[in-house]
Amino acid sequence: MPIIVKLDDMLYERRMSLTELSERIGITLPNLSILKTGKARAIRFSTLEAVCEALQCQPGDLLAFDPTASAEEA
Repeated sequence: MPIIVKLDDMLYERRMSLTELSERIGITLPNLSILKTGKARAIRFSTLEAVCEALQCQPGDLLAFDPTASAEEA
């Protein structure tokens, strides 16, 4: 999939665990894990907003478009 999720990078930069993010924004750990691994097929704007608020970042910091990426790479 050409959409790359960079949640892992942002968590590392912010020195925050996925569990801590889950607790801060009220999204289950399994759902955040699906997003983090790039296996999510959709994301609600409310979820994106909550993640951006917690990590103090912009949506573009979390998502990137790579037209050369295939489904196997994501």
